[in-house]
Amino acid sequence: MKRKQKTKQDLPAIPDKLYFTISEVSHLCAVKAYVLRYWEQEFPQLKPVKRRGNRRCYQHKDIVLVRQIRKLLYTDGFTIDGARVQLSSTPGSVSQSIKVNTMVKKVIAELESVLQNLQTEIKTSH
Repeated sequence: MKRKQKTKQDLPAIPDKLYFTISEVSHLCAVKAYVLRYWEQEFPQLKPVKRRGNRRCYQHKDIVLVRQIRKLLYTDGFTIDGARVQLSSTPGSVSQSIKVNTMVKKVIAELESVLQNLQTEIKTSH
């Protein structure tokens, strides 16, 4: 039985935070923590800040990059070497589309929250 891979549309919006733990990034990008650690070795662009005790602190740009790597490997079918070449040759184009997708998801999440608040207001006022 084949597992259903999460598609880019299934990934949650990236919250407004400065730093994320590896488990948060794992959840936000639908990738296991050990895969993230492996990708750090394979992709020189992916370098999260290391804190006390060698704990990784990912920033927003790192999450966008992880999603970009994930898309290249899982959706577009690139090998690790091919994805590495693709990232170094066209760093802006794929990254820009992922950034736009991330912003759209954030706006949708905010609008859904506003809608939910309005529906609650309407129910309580009647």
